[in-house]
Amino acid sequence: MASLSVTVITQNEAHNIEACLRSVSFADEIIVLDSGSTDQTVQIARSLGARVSTSADWQGFGVQKNRALSLATSDWVLSLDADERVPDALQAEIRAVLQAAQFDVYAFPRLSSYCGQFIHHSGWYPDRVTRLFRRQAARFSDDLVHEKLITECPVGQLRTPLLHESFRSLESVLDKVNRYSTAGAQSLFAKGKSASLGKAIGHGLWAFVRTYFLRRGFLDGRMGLVLAISNAEGTYYRYLKLWLMHEQARQLPKAP
Repeated sequence: MASLSVTVITQNEAHNIEACLRSVSFADEIIVLDSGSTDQTVQIARSLGARVSTSADWQGFGVQKNRALSLATSDWVLSLDADERVPDALQAEIRAVLQAAQFDVYAFPRLSSYCGQFIHHSGWYPDRVTRLFRRQAARFSDDLVHEKLITECPVGQLRTPLLHESFRSLESVLDKVNRYSTAGAQSLFAKGKSASLGKAIGHGLWAFVRTYFLRRGFLDGRMGLVLAISNAEGTYYRYLKLWLMHEQARQLPKAP
């Protein structure tokens, strides 16, 4: 059977890292690349047998995941986030791939929770993510946020969903909305994208309609409504921050 490396990037994930690493205890090596945690993330990871490295020079999720990938030595790599878990049925599918792979790259669905409820609609499921691949067959894009796995290989499909405990509380929702809207705005600004207050409002309203109606978020009950509203807020703030970045840039003194 081919060997498997699991890579995880972390920062202050003490509340998540143990469950994540225990779910991949079948791997030949587990690599944790930490970006300066001030909690017990590193100590917990090492106590569970992970090989921990530190890279505090944060340049975005894509860059950091490629750094973790460069530390892997096995035939195959499974890239995870600290708030993701591999259930037993997905473990069995991954083992089958390692024994007799038909593809060099695999994707699988991801089932995410929101404030304690797993979301089956709202555009959150099946949310296929491509994370299992032969080490030389793929790499991550260098995007600051919302990085993607880049490959020229055909992608096989596994059936069992990866479990994603994405938002444990409303506080974590608001924190991520703030951080991701800032990162998204910075990425759009670097690409030369423009924005206005009207566009920010329009994008936010469209995000709500898309999540709650077109993607049937109403089938997720009351939490589907809450999710649609937070999606709208995140989109609104991303474009609002982009607009404000352009406004601040216009106010800078021009070079002579």
